[in-house]
Amino acid sequence: MELILAIGIGVLGGSGVYLMLRPRTFQVIIGLSLLSYAVNLFIFSMGRLTVDGAPVIGHDPVDPGLYADPVPQALVLTAIVIGFAMTALFLVVLLAARGLTGTDHVDGREQP
Repeated sequence: MELILAIGIGVLGGSGVYLMLRPRTFQVIIGLSLLSYAVNLFIFSMGRLTVDGAPVIGHDPVDPGLYADPVPQALVLTAIVIGFAMTALFLVVLLAARGLTGTDHVDGREQP
């Protein structure tokens, strides 16, 4: 399971960086979103991957390695909400810039 998650994070990160280097603003926005998803998965995986683990530790002394860490889950949930708002704002700015300049290139002009 760790190998699949690592490959997924690598593919999302690589695709995000590739799209962020493209000349069109929509591709840059999608690349930013993919890169943020890769970072979210990375942070989520830092809280240990446990299958069928209880989310809350009881009062009796037990092994804490059997439980999931809730802090990365809370951070990722917050990052998802912030990323959604950031993407919506970028799309509005993209539409306004396209209306003002007439093109969707990052530098405002067509490439030869």
